[in-house]
Amino acid sequence: MEKLPADTGETVDISKVLAIVTDDGEFLVGAPYLEAAGVQVKVVRHGRGRKIIVFKFKAKKNYRRKQGHRQAFTQVTVESILTDKSLAAPVVEPPAEEPPVEETPTEQGGETIGT
Repeated sequence: MEKLPADTGETVDISKVLAIVTDDGEFLVGAPYLEAAGVQVKVVRHGRGRKIIVFKFKAKKNYRRKQGHRQAFTQVTVESILTDKSLAAPVVEPPAEEPPVEETPTEQGGETIGT
């Protein structure tokens, strides 16, 4: 996950939870977040990801730019997931779309040429 401002071994509470699955298998989705859910995580370590090379090039213009980037991250372990499913937003399924009705082309009268 993105780098957190916490020391190694510290416990952090995360309150912005998008979705969870309860113990009885129910899938809860927030709108945009679940109000009654939270996650407690323990910081394992901080680090930087592998290097990404950004190379810009324009043909025939002698334009070349090379730049590298390493994203900082925090490795965490989930300690507990806190939930109160009575306050979660219900899952709303989108309405089923009706298939489009095909219209038959109208026959246009006309003269035939050439017989």
